[in-house]
This record gives sequence, structure tokens and C-alpha cells, in this order.
Amino acid sequence: MPNRPPEHLPNRLRRLWDLAHNLWWTWHPGAWTLFRELDLALWRGVRHNPVALLRRIASDRLEAAASREAYLSRYMQVLAAFDAEVTSEVGPPASAPSLGPDRPVAYFCAEFGLHSSIPIYSGGLGVLAGDHCRAASDLGIPMVGVGLLYQRGYFRQRIQPDGSQEAIGEHFDPDMLPLRRLSEGDRLWLAQLENGGEPARIAAWQIDVGRVPVYLLDTDLPENDSRDRELTSQLYSGDVEERIRQEMILGIGGVRVLRALGIQPSVWHMNEGHTAFLTLERIREEMEGGTSFLDASRRVRGSTVFTTHTPVEAGHDRFSRELVKEAMGHWLRDGPLDIERIVELGTDPGEWSGLNMTSLALRMSSRSNGVSVRHGEVARRMWQPLWPDRPVEEVPIRAITNGIHLASWLPREMRALMDRTLGEHWAERAADQGMWDEVLRMDEGALWGVHRARKARLFELVRDRMRRAWTGGQVKTEQVVASGALLDPDVLTVGFARRFASYKRATLIFSDMDRLRRLLLDFHHPVQILFAGKAHPRDHHGQELIREVFRLAIDPRLGGRVAFLEDYDMHLAAHLVGGVDVWLNNPLPPMEASGTSGIKASLNGVPHLSTPDGWWLEGYDGSNGWALGEPMDMSGYDPQRAEHRHDRDREDALALYRIMEEEVVPTYYERDEQGLPRRWLRIMKEAIRTAGSRFSAARMLTDYLEKAYEPAAAGE
Repeated sequence: MPNRPPEHLPNRLRRLWDLAHNLWWTWHPGAWTLFRELDLALWRGVRHNPVALLRRIASDRLEAAASREAYLSRYMQVLAAFDAEVTSEVGPPASAPSLGPDRPVAYFCAEFGLHSSIPIYSGGLGVLAGDHCRAASDLGIPMVGVGLLYQRGYFRQRIQPDGSQEAIGEHFDPDMLPLRRLSEGDRLWLAQLENGGEPARIAAWQIDVGRVPVYLLDTDLPENDSRDRELTSQLYSGDVEERIRQEMILGIGGVRVLRALGIQPSVWHMNEGHTAFLTLERIREEMEGGTSFLDASRRVRGSTVFTTHTPVEAGHDRFSRELVKEAMGHWLRDGPLDIERIVELGTDPGEWSGLNMTSLALRMSSRSNGVSVRHGEVARRMWQPLWPDRPVEEVPIRAITNGIHLASWLPREMRALMDRTLGEHWAERAADQGMWDEVLRMDEGALWGVHRARKARLFELVRDRMRRAWTGGQVKTEQVVASGALLDPDVLTVGFARRFASYKRATLIFSDMDRLRRLLLDFHHPVQILFAGKAHPRDHHGQELIREVFRLAIDPRLGGRVAFLEDYDMHLAAHLVGGVDVWLNNPLPPMEASGTSGIKASLNGVPHLSTPDGWWLEGYDGSNGWALGEPMDMSGYDPQRAEHRHDRDREDALALYRIMEEEVVPTYYERDEQGLPRRWLRIMKEAIRTAGSRFSAARMLTDYLEKAYEPAAAGE
């Protein structure tokens, strides 16, 4: 069912509607500036959503743009590039000849971070999924995505005067998003799932990410009862019964929707264990065709790959035998599978007697991987009990280190500087590691100018957010102070922005308040810290960490040098990773699976200060940032107590203060006769070279092609 363009859109600009309905525009500056120039205030007001912009914009502004030859010229250039890329034929990649348009990779994930105006993601997992799709589009890899359309999204965050987090549900209108509802004739639903009583009907929406279609499943249909309509309402519901049914919609329903659309994947990629029910549906299909359980399991396993993303226990869904039987009973009834086989496939490596979704995913995949070299090692130790006859080093969980989509995380100014340094077509040669050595010859004055401009834009955003909240009567004075009213753009600014989970240790830098005050309030070389991030509504400890940061932000003893920016999303993240001076990350090793925000900061020339964990254990070379402490000795690592190893907190806090006092602060404030921090700029360039050459999503997808997709598609 087409999403019809607004009637007031002039014919000369009619194809702006096509651009708005393909997220290709998000990583092509020439495309999104076409929307921005139509009405800057409205563009910001609709959260940079071109569909909402075109529906709401005054017709006289559209007519004015349609009469400007310069605008029309750029419009035609963008359309030519769009058509050349998006409509070009996708064929089997050279490194994966077994893939093709009629046999794509089906990439299943519980969340997709596609754009800040599409709130169906909570954090790193979803943003990584979005970058995965964008890179697949760039490389021409045949791929489809499958996820859920959450009617209330994740949540908008508002910080109350006492520092408590208020989670505000966000209802969105599909007509204001680049969604296209798929249907069969007049019927809105494509598949159904046995759910007791009337089956749950499943609709699907398509959202295009360049050449990659993502299908978002939806049960909010009038044909469904109220309980089923709510199944796709909220991301990561804390209700365990709702959670298992939601994951059945994603996994089982996702397979059925692809079948209804005539899509026959050659590879099924489960991005985290929330998607693992897809393997059971595919086994059921095989067995109903006359295949034995063992042969069906073998066939499904051979074409399935799995990525695990976290060593944190809470990140792995567990469902009791009784709940599995209750939730899946109607799906199992009269079918070839039974509850015993399902629970056996998902048996936990510990004492748990129910279904562990990660265990199910690992057992039903021919190739599994963690998301960094260290995480692969941690995952092998964590899940070794599933292979009790193998030593840890032979557990079949590999490592494919995460990467970021370079074009999505570089602002216009940095791209222009890269064009001048590496040549205009550098993005097409991003896999050439030698090319990135040219970054070391980048004009340092120009690099510093770009960074200063990005920093000024970040502070402008901070002030604008405060101003709007203040004039709207939504906040009190202490909230304005905590939101950065007293920050100074000329001061060395440290950024800490991520999910507020215990192992991230957000408050580590507050371990010694006297020492911190000396850093923050130094008369000649002061420091300030910007925090941002959400805690899950049911994570009470994470919410308490936010309250603690807020209380310190309004503490007069810290002089307004600490701020907490509410409602962290992809838009704010893009400003932070390029606008702060240092990116701080101090997770408790070895709990950081990857940590892609640090890659984004490094790509923007913002040096990383982090514990040597996740990607930084591979990326740090002594010249591109700072390592906080020594790499963890894994010889005595016990996965069962990893989150409780707080014995190194004091050691890491001391190292953090020492590095700040002796290395970061002096290097940042050391200027030459031209006012440039030459030593700091060399670190910035090394950071850019590291991120671009080794941690791009293009490199990540190439690894998946060679190590997972092609072998699975070829049946190797």
C-alpha cells in the first residue's frame, strides 16, 4: 500500500518523496541538505524527518525552492546518484558467489537503529544493526532485514528535578515515517501465529535502507485481541510472558512473513539470541515436509549464523519450561516438535532447566561469533559448558570485530577535509589500509578548525535544548544547571555517553572528589565532563547512577563543570562523538563486548580514553589515545562472577586521574605560536587512521561474507 505524497508537493520536486522514503539520504549529505534548506526551523522541529517535513511544510516554501535553479540543479544531481546506486542490480559478491538477489541473507534483529526519528532502537545493538544494513547496501550484498515495529518505540527520557529518570512512551504515526505497509489484496496481515483462541495476525511494513529492505512486523491490527495488539508495542518489555511471545512474533512470525513475500534466504543471520525462535520454525517446516528431526536440525544449522553481543547475564533471555509450554503450546499442537526437544536445544550451561535463547542460537548455528577478539575469548569461556568435551580454545565461537558505517558518522566538514586529504572517492577505497596513512599528512590547522566548529555546534545544541525546555516551563533552575548552562566551549571537554549499566562504571571518575575538583576547577587548565545515556526503566541501579551524576552536576563544589544531557539518541550521539575533546569509556573488563561509540569518536578525531577491552584492546597502539590500566589477565577469569569483579575499581580510578593530570590535560592545553595543540593533533590523526582503516562496517561485512555468509550459503 503506497504512502501517497502530499498534494502540495510541486511536480518539479515530486521525487523528494522518493528520497524521503529511502534512508539512503541519511548518509549522503547532498540529499539531506535538500530537505534541510526547505525550512530549517521545521526540519529541526520534526527531528530531521523528511517525511514529516514534506507533509507539514508550507506550500509557498516548496514553490520557492522549485523556482530556484541552483536548488533544482543539486536536486537533479542527487536524484542521479540515488538512482544509479539504489536501482543498480545487486548480484553475488565476488567473495560470496553463493548469495544473490533470489537467495539473500536474512538479518534478524530485535532492534534497528536506522535514524533518530524512528525510535525502534535502544542502544548499541540496534545502531550496529543499522550500520550493518547501510554497509550491505554500499557493498551490494543481497540482504533483507527483519525486526519489529514498536508502536511506542523505546522511550523518551526526561530528568526530574531530583535527578530521577522519567520514561515517556512515544507513540508515532506511520504516515509520518518512511514506511510502506505490505498487504495481500485488501488483507492487511501476511502471516499468523498460533496463540490460543484466535491466532495472532502479523502485518509487515517495509523501510528501505539504500538497497536493503527491512521488514518490520506489527500485531497492532483490529483483527487481533487487545493482548496480541500489545505484543509489538514496546521494545524490551520487562514482562517475561510478553517477552517470549514478542520473540515468537519476531522469530517464527518473521520466517512466515518472508515466506509470504516469496523470499527464500540462503543464509539466516541471528543478531543476538532474541531472534532464535526462527530456527524452530524452520525445523518445523522441514519436518512437516517429511524430514527427520536430526536431518532437519542439520539443514537449519548449516545455513544459520549467530552473533552474540554481550557477556552480561541479563542480556541473555531465559524462559522457564512452564512458560515455554504455555506460550508455545498452540504452536506445538499437532506439529512435529515437542516441548522436550525445544528445551533440550536451549538447555542452559548452568543449573537452569528452562530455555536459554542464546544456548538455542549457539546450538542451531553453523557459525557463531563474538564482536571483538576479546569478546570472542570471553564468549568461548562463558559458553564452553555447551561443548563439555572440548577445551575452551576449541569452542566454535569466533570473533568478528564490530565496525561503524563511516559515511553515517562523519559530518560534512570532516568529509570535506577527508576529500581534500584522501581524494574525493576515498570512501570507495576505505578497505585500503595504506590509504589511511595519508591522514597523517592532513592539514592540522584545518583539522583543528573543523573540530572547533563541531564543538561549537555541540554547545549550540546544548543551549538550544535548554532554552526550549526553559521557555516551555518544563524545568527548574537546577535542571538547567545540570544540563550544561555553565559549560565553557573553550574548556577541555570529556564525553561519557552510553547505556547506564553497572559494569560501565559511569561514576568511576567521581571516586576521589578532591582530586576531581582540582582537575575541573584548575584556573588555567580546567576540565568539564558531559554525560548522557538512558537506563532501562526496570534497571533501578542504572537509574540511581543517573541520579548520582545529576546530583553532582548541580553540586556547587564542582562549579558547573559536570552536565547530564537527557534523551540520548542517535542525533545527540552524532554531535557528542565529534564535539567533545576526549571520549571516556571505563567499563569493568572484560564486560565490554565492543564499544562502537569509541570508534565513532576516534573517526571524528576525538581521542579515546578507555580500559583496554572490546575494540580498544585491538585498536590502542600507544599513539592514538590512552589505555586505562593493563589488559585483564584472562587466565583466572570466571564468567559466573564477571560482573562482581570490582577489585580493580580503585586501581582504574587512580590510573584515570593520573592519565588526565599528566597526559591528557597538559597535551591538550599545550599550544604553539599559531595557537595549535600540535601533539594533540597528532593523536587526533592517529585516532582517525585507526578507526578508518580497521574498524569500518565495510571491513566488518567483508569478514562476515568470508567467514560466515559464503560458507553457510555454500553448505560448507
